[in-house]
Amino acid sequence: MLTLILPPEQHELLLAALRKAGRREIGGILMGEHAGPNLFVVREMTVHRRGAFASFVRRIEDAIGRLRAFFQQTGHDYTRFNYLGEWHSHPSFAPYPSRTDDLSMLQIVQDETVGANFAVLLIVKLGAEGELVCTAHTYLPDGLRAPSIVSTER
Repeated sequence: MLTLILPPEQHELLLAALRKAGRREIGGILMGEHAGPNLFVVREMTVHRRGAFASFVRRIEDAIGRLRAFFQQTGHDYTRFNYLGEWHSHPSFAPYPSRTDDLSMLQIVQDETVGANFAVLLIVKLGAEGELVCTAHTYLPDGLRAPSIVSTER
């Protein structure tokens, strides 16, 4: 089982983006560091605001510059620092993948030009008290989806 750690700055970034978006779905990509066996720390994420009430569409064009900058900053050490996956919000629904989410993530992880061994989908929303509520799911090229652990560093 994969564990995804959200450091305080990423946690706060998500909370601020969710507050600003209100009932619109938003999302972006996750970039991170391989910190141990099945342990990944989110070091950067993008926030894309092209969402509606019940859908979010991320275009790679919106993220490619940030991804390239991340690789440059981390010395192109792809075994330690790399693309981890995607995140998006479900402000009006439970934070679990829809069928569309599953298909989108499988398309990413099964795309040979992406070359990913896995991809994580982090689904977030604000709870009743304004806290971050989230789930993470890891997708594998063989079509499997496994639940993952999300840990916030406070």
